[in-house]
Amino acid sequence: MIRESVAAPVLVTGAASGIGWAVARQLGAGGTPLALLDRDEAGLRAVAAELTGSVLEVVADVADAVAVRDGFGRAAETLGPLGGVVSAAGVLVPGGLAEVTEADWQRHLAVNAGGALHCLQGAARHVRDGGSVVVVSSNAARVPRTGMIAYAASKAAASAATRAAGLELAARGVRCNVVEPGSTDTPMQRDLWPDPEDGAARAVHGDPQAFRVGIPLGRIASPEDVASVVTFLLSDAARHVTLQQMFVDGGASL
Repeated sequence: MIRESVAAPVLVTGAASGIGWAVARQLGAGGTPLALLDRDEAGLRAVAAELTGSVLEVVADVADAVAVRDGFGRAAETLGPLGGVVSAAGVLVPGGLAEVTEADWQRHLAVNAGGALHCLQGAARHVRDGGSVVVVSSNAARVPRTGMIAYAASKAAASAATRAAGLELAARGVRCNVVEPGSTDTPMQRDLWPDPEDGAARAVHGDPQAFRVGIPLGRIASPEDVASVVTFLLSDAARHVTLQQMFVDGGASL
């Protein structure tokens, strides 16, 4: 994929690990000034140490609306008007209809859906005209999954909120898109697999008992695979792309 540089500052949530970390590395390598937001202070410090150029560390939980609002304000004050926002923070606690607890349900909604909303609201205040917002959701938002009822519902809410916000922000030329990965080799994914090799094989080959098809491309995605699509959507190469939900799952959604 052709990677266009993103010159204006970008705020990335969930930047301490996984897809958010990969996005930060790709943008940082291109010289983009970055505001990295995560509740993991040590993780943020480690990511920032790998990058060169302007990097602002913002320690905050995306579920906390006030903390996110203040973080966006710091980013804009320190780095200038934002050119883009990437909402990549998320949680996943397995649980089906019978197992999901009220606490888990509310936590998924607070982080995955509420966190995306708070980022969209921050973008509305601090992203310059013509900027771009990318929310990392999941293919579970549109494809049923057993044992992931709270996660799937929260990601569906995040995807819908992003597209609705995109309608409002389009008048300013601000594009809002959703990236929906499938199984990706991140710490969150590995936490689901008691046996990493068996878990990866089940994802690639499918699991009929879970009504899950395999991955036609025959491999688990790397965080960089997803980050490349995010970076494209942030760039001027995607200047006429908005309100889209893009699967990045090797064909698993068929």
